[in-house]
Amino acid sequence: ASRRVTNLTPPPNQKPKRTPPRPLPRRVMDAGALQLAAAAVAIVVAALVCRWFLVACAVGVRKQRPRLPPGSTGLPLIGETLRLISAYKTPDPEPFIDERVARHGGVFTTHIFGERTVFSADPAFNRLLLAAEGRAVSCSYPSSITTLLGARSLLLTRGTAHKRLHSLTLTRLGRPASQPLLAHIERLVLATMRQWEPTATVRLLDEAKKITFNLTVKQLVSIEPGPWTESLRREYVKLIDGFFSIPFPFASFLPFTTYGQALKSRKKVAGALREVIRKRMEERGEEKGVKEEMDGKREKKDMVEELLEAEGGSFSEEEMVDFCLSLLVAGYETTSVLMTVAVKFLTETPAALAQLKEEHENMTKMKGENQLLEWVDYKSMTFTQCVINETLRVANIIGGVFRRANTDIHFKGYTIPKGCKIFASFRAVHLNNEHYENARTFDPWRWQSNNKLQNEVGANLFTPFGGGPRLCPGYELARVVISVFLHHLVMRFSWEAAEEDRLVFFPTTRTLKGYPINLRRRPESV
Repeated sequence: ASRRVTNLTPPPNQKPKRTPPRPLPRRVMDAGALQLAAAAVAIVVAALVCRWFLVACAVGVRKQRPRLPPGSTGLPLIGETLRLISAYKTPDPEPFIDERVARHGGVFTTHIFGERTVFSADPAFNRLLLAAEGRAVSCSYPSSITTLLGARSLLLTRGTAHKRLHSLTLTRLGRPASQPLLAHIERLVLATMRQWEPTATVRLLDEAKKITFNLTVKQLVSIEPGPWTESLRREYVKLIDGFFSIPFPFASFLPFTTYGQALKSRKKVAGALREVIRKRMEERGEEKGVKEEMDGKREKKDMVEELLEAEGGSFSEEEMVDFCLSLLVAGYETTSVLMTVAVKFLTETPAALAQLKEEHENMTKMKGENQLLEWVDYKSMTFTQCVINETLRVANIIGGVFRRANTDIHFKGYTIPKGCKIFASFRAVHLNNEHYENARTFDPWRWQSNNKLQNEVGANLFTPFGGGPRLCPGYELARVVISVFLHHLVMRFSWEAAEEDRLVFFPTTRTLKGYPINLRRRPESV
């Protein structure tokens, strides 16, 4: 039987016919459309619910988040640090503060030195911070300062440890009325001035630093000026240069960096002080039986002896080293800059210089020539104290202090959260025209004629030495040193600026060139 074969190949030029798909039943099509529509509606509803939930959560977070003082954090990571540094390296850093105070108010938020910081130009808030030390706030400084000074230094200790160190410092440095101390200050000042030629050019800041460093060393370890003190001073200069440098990791292996050099110098300074302390401890051990009965009656000769005998000799060697090292900073750097800047301001204000000379000439006539100064003489230098006050106010040797919040702090509707860094600016208050007329003009007479200003210390509008538990224990001694210095300078010399110099305020307040002056010995001086 033959098979029937079906040819599936279409003839040439003829397209195969496509069989159209069979339509779905209408009932099946309606069910699919309804399912898609229901799914779309469900998605929209879910999206709306999610959005409402997220918005509600965000509102809740905002309600719980503290309301920080307004401000700007600037660039990522570096914040406004570069702007602050560039401003404070000029003679007029005020625009950095003025612009932000005008925009945000006296308390504003910024980002400096690696973290968010609340900056205060408000005297009421500054007063709160100074008084709350050890409770609502604690001191907080960059890690470079912490490392170079040592954790046991007066600046960095807290609580009970700080109280006992502060008390010891007051005991030693807070009594400048002592005649032996006054005589020593005068002797150091005169010894330095005798090295100046009758006609000479000196860099005044360097000369002032010699006086303050030698005075501080004498008060700490009873060593007179000489090769040992000068060698120590050279290392100390390098140490201070590292305070506001970048603390690179392994910087001790990078001696070419500022911080590396500072670490190396810190080791040398600490070693020199440690050697002196160990020697004194050995001497004390040998003489203990002989002096035991007399120790309570006689005056301690220096700070090391105060430390060795305090609290039954409980201070460790490292505590004494860190403590003495930190006191060198206070005595060496700030007072010498104050002396230099006062002379600069007086030179630029001839009427003030003339009145200062008249005050000291009259005092010398009443006292007699070649007589040592006494405490009553210091207290009679009323215009000299006006000059010192105004120098402190305008120059701001200490521009402010860093603190860290130990708890949430509420002020004028804002909340500064626990852990936040705070900078209380003394400079911003001292140079505010709302507190001082023509605030940025050097005018020592304002302290003479306005009784209100005499009470500004109590009002905390004038805080050149800080305040609260951390009020500088040597502030009266600093006033005495500059008073003695100015007395002998105006009585023995006339001078003029050797070249133009200007103030800068970073990393610390100082004159850019050390203020060189041309000196001429007064014919009538001895």
